[in-house]
Amino acid sequence: MKVIKLNEAVKEANSDECKMLEYSFLDKDIDLGISTITGRYPTGSGYCVNTISKALIYVLEGKGFLYFEDCTIEFKKGDSILIDTNEKYYWDSSYCVVSMSCTPAWNKDQYKIVD
Repeated sequence: MKVIKLNEAVKEANSDECKMLEYSFLDKDIDLGISTITGRYPTGSGYCVNTISKALIYVLEGKGFLYFEDCTIEFKKGDSILIDTNEKYYWDSSYCVVSMSCTPAWNKDQYKIVD
């Protein structure tokens, strides 16, 4: 068993519009992050892509849109979204807080911003 207390979570920011709390259990198979999104992310243009992991998202607060190459989904508090490996997407929300778990665990080398 492993426990990470709130005051032990690592604060990060991908941009002014995407701030995170990372709960790294140092487990290669799974991780957990809480993201607060307040605008378009990635900022300006482009898509996020994870080249290794799937991401399971649960919307804790707020609402918004996720834009994929071939569709757009609207989400709100209580919704859950599964983003597959290599899917291109971007967030657009005036305010939302989401829980995101990746398997295998997320790392910077597999995460990219693309056109």
